Amino acid sequence: MVPCADLRMGRSSSAFLLFCLILIGCGSSMAKRDCPPPTDQIQRPQVPCFFIFGDSLVDNGNNNNILTLARANYRPYGIDFPEGATGRFTNGRTFVDILAQLLGFPNYIPPYARVQGRALLQGANYASGASGIRDETGNNLGAHTSMNQQVESFARTVQQLRRYFRGETNGLGNYLSKCIFYSGLGSNDYLNNYFMRDYYSTSSQYTPQAYAASLLQDYSRQLTELYNLGARKVVVTAVGQIGCIPYELARYSGNGSRCNEEINAAITLFNTGLKRLVVRFNRGELPGAKFVYLDSFKSSQDLVNNARSYGFEVADRGCCGVGRNNGQITCLPLQMPCENRNKYIFWDAFHPTEFANILLARRAYSSTSKSYAYPINIQQLTTL
Repeated sequence: MVPCADLRMGRSSSAFLLFCLILIGCGSSMAKRDCPPPTDQIQRPQVPCFFIFGDSLVDNGNNNNILTLARANYRPYGIDFPEGATGRFTNGRTFVDILAQLLGFPNYIPPYARVQGRALLQGANYASGASGIRDETGNNLGAHTSMNQQVESFARTVQQLRRYFRGETNGLGNYLSKCIFYSGLGSNDYLNNYFMRDYYSTSSQYTPQAYAASLLQDYSRQLTELYNLGARKVVVTAVGQIGCIPYELARYSGNGSRCNEEINAAITLFNTGLKRLVVRFNRGELPGAKFVYLDSFKSSQDLVNNARSYGFEVADRGCCGVGRNNGQITCLPLQMPCENRNKYIFWDAFHPTEFANILLARRAYSSTSKSYAYPINIQQLTTL
């Protein structure tokens, strides 16, 4: 498995943690240019708190106790995670778990469903599998927490945090302004809405251009609300290359491409608009804020196109699943997954393996290329 994959946060010295982080990223097939220069020691988190908004790519247990098919609190999910099946939609750590390690946090950021009181000062994860920018997205799978609801939950968190800053003028605002806010939405607005034509009518109501514009209008409002609640250092992610995930490969038989390029083209419209939105925010529309755009489409495309250079052997099948490309039905309870998870980019029909998450997170954190993190990387964002 991945070197140090069984590292338990909170039990290791900071020097050992740094050693493991360098080892998993720079000692593997990870491109050297994406590794940050080594430092002597990580003594404390680089930011005071980390708040996470998103879908199943970063959900770590918020869906466990609600009525939904979008759940992952059963084996073999979590097969390589020290705590087992916690609700993470992968075999081990998620993208934001690894990002929390890179940021120096002693523990993973807990799901909002299980955190309260002073623990909220370190942050919370509001992400919910099947959720999207639009409220109805993901209803085909059952209950979930949409982005609008996640923002409402954060508003309640802000109210709870006020008690710890009584008597301090702008104390909470100054505290939150130093935190990292991560938001990754949009995938389900295409997978479990626009391109699910038997269940949703959006594809008949909107052209791809009009749908992207509608999503961006809603998302702009949601991100602005986070800003109004105190967010100043905000990371937003593009939608990945979901026309090429095992779920789509199992269903698509197009001419000239193994991927569903109709979906990829529609996603590109959204991603292009999202990057422009980040530029707009950074040019003064939201004074004092700094947004970073992560090009998840390009990063995931690079992993697939250059799979072998990163140590992967399988780029078109899930490690766990049923049917063509292991993508027709996602990973079932107690199903036997592939033996060597590090050789697979995809864990199931939709989600990356822990090792793919490691590579993607390290790139987002420290890449010097603006093609992947624009206009700066997350490590640079922490220093502002």
